[in-house]
Amino acid sequence: MRIATLAVFALLACAPAFAQRPSDPALLLPQNAPELDYVAVADPLTFPVGTTMGAAASVAFDSKGHLWVLNRGTQPLVEFDANGKFIRGFGEGLFTRTHGLRFDRDGNIWVTDVGAHIVVKMNPEGQTLLTLGTKGEAGAWDEATGSRHLNQPNDIAFSRSGDVFIVQGHTPGAAGDPRVLKFDKTGRFIKSWGGKGKEPGQFEVAHGIAIDAKGLLWVTDRENQRIQIFDADGKFIKELKYAGLPCALDIGNRYIYMVNGFAGQVLRLDLNGTVLAATGKPGKGVGEFGEAHFIAVSPKGELYVADSVNSAVQKFVKR
Repeated sequence: MRIATLAVFALLACAPAFAQRPSDPALLLPQNAPELDYVAVADPLTFPVGTTMGAAASVAFDSKGHLWVLNRGTQPLVEFDANGKFIRGFGEGLFTRTHGLRFDRDGNIWVTDVGAHIVVKMNPEGQTLLTLGTKGEAGAWDEATGSRHLNQPNDIAFSRSGDVFIVQGHTPGAAGDPRVLKFDKTGRFIKSWGGKGKEPGQFEVAHGIAIDAKGLLWVTDRENQRIQIFDADGKFIKELKYAGLPCALDIGNRYIYMVNGFAGQVLRLDLNGTVLAATGKPGKGVGEFGEAHFIAVSPKGELYVADSVNSAVQKFVKR
């Protein structure tokens, strides 16, 4: 085995176009906060000689405490043990442009494919159990007309009852249809809400979603620089404003950790969403980010961040 940073496949040549770095410098200003009491660790993942991985889109932990990295290489799903040692990779040919990764309570793997406009549910062996959306076709989900399309799905979350919430709409500007879609655990469509805009309940880019202990949905509305909070039926509760580009969340028992996109930060929030601390900055070094895209907290309290631009996974441990 050798220690390795994450290598880049030729596929990554198109990454900057999808990453959509904003032209407005105001969106790149970091969140002011005290320094987080975590430090970055160099080379957190180990690979067999000759094994590489594509740009890291997302990270998640399974019930065994194993780290999974969703990437944009030839094997888009890669499993590591709790110490970052490579176990296996699979998923060749399944996806077009991977984006979000989550595990449900039954241990099933859910992947959003922002390029093919689908969400795929798989068992741990990699067998597809359910596909939401129509592969390669963007559009609206409308049961009345028989249209069952997604439009750039970004992330997924699960309620305690098993309901599935998908956030979609990855393109800022006039294009796209950013919204939240709700399904039951069998994939039956229930409802959706959202649309382009800056008003409560509207989104510019509905990029990430997480559910708190009260069952409330926290949605990162990236270019609108806010989190919007809803109940499970889509009732708007409140918004929380931040500097930078709120991308994704991990809600724990004590803290919420949020990654701040091209501002290059990891933020610690309290359970009300107040910023407590931050670490990171734009760059290519250890603890620096091209885009802090998704975050997962290990059972040991370590922070793992997928950097989709630098093609890296960054690990932070308590000082």
